[in-house]
Amino acid sequence: MLSPLEVLHSAITGTPVVRLDISLRGRAHGVLLKLESGNPTGSIKDRTAAGLLMALDRERPLTPGTVVVESTSGNLGLGLARLLAALGCRFIAVLDPGTPRATRQRLIATGAELHEVHEPDGYGGYLLTRLRAVDRLLADNPHYRWTDQYGNPANPRIHERTTGPEIAAQGGPGLDAVYIAVSTGGTLSGVAAHLHALDRGVRVVAVDAEGSLATGPATGPRLINGLGASRRSAFLPPGTYDRAYRVPDPEAVAVCRLFRADTGVALGGSSGSVVAACLRDLTAPGAPRRPLCLCADTGLTYADTVYDDGWLARHRLTAAVAEAAARLRGDGVRFHLEDPRP
Repeated sequence: MLSPLEVLHSAITGTPVVRLDISLRGRAHGVLLKLESGNPTGSIKDRTAAGLLMALDRERPLTPGTVVVESTSGNLGLGLARLLAALGCRFIAVLDPGTPRATRQRLIATGAELHEVHEPDGYGGYLLTRLRAVDRLLADNPHYRWTDQYGNPANPRIHERTTGPEIAAQGGPGLDAVYIAVSTGGTLSGVAAHLHALDRGVRVVAVDAEGSLATGPATGPRLINGLGASRRSAFLPPGTYDRAYRVPDPEAVAVCRLFRADTGVALGGSSGSVVAACLRDLTAPGAPRRPLCLCADTGLTYADTVYDDGWLARHRLTAAVAEAAARLRGDGVRFHLEDPRP
């Protein structure tokens, strides 16, 4: 029988990098995509889940029947639910209305208990409301345990030890820019710590949602699941990253849809934002020669959001997404995957 640590280590399997060729304004550009959809539940949050649970187990062993609670927009919940089920533990996922239906169904199938909040937090999302719900659950049930993806240093640490070294090795000596989506900031912080320590001059670019407080001063509505936050990240002190982009929802959705139309592969919403940010840099002075985009998850769980026309209409995004797509096509944007594995 595997020990808890052996079960948790099994979640970190390594993920592939493929080459994306982008046509833009009459020029061809090569971009590397690191596909975190290759993780066990299909997202980079499998790594985060493993790191957080290792820290919890070191603090006090995770024994069968242990109840773990966490606020999640979806992907971390899937990673935690899978691993905790393997350990014979219970998991309570605190969710909000933005969690895709497919993710909810997968959580239930894995044995997770769903605790949903419905009140917006007043900062463009539901994060603060979810955290208040976690506080109430812990106060009412002192034996529950919280992984705390927002403040636990195990979050960035697992990416410094695994994701960062993989990116450095797969990108090779010519790697000069890495684009990473921001939510808790743990992935960005961990990867940046590793790359900056190598002193190879790799520029680390934070990709945030327009209306997020994770990297910006102003807040507003956000619709891309798992991107942006209603408060500043605890993991991103000044100097963590080299620059930041705040990508509007329509631009992110347009990139996702054009990418699928050209390649047959569906990117997750935050991955579309990362590619959109990279596109901006490809035409700027000092454009990267060998950039890498960290694609956090697959688009399969976004079938009823980013890729659903009805969802666009309900959120009054149809015209804005069409306009963004037309602008990108007008710039000659075309995508071609050299190795089109999902």
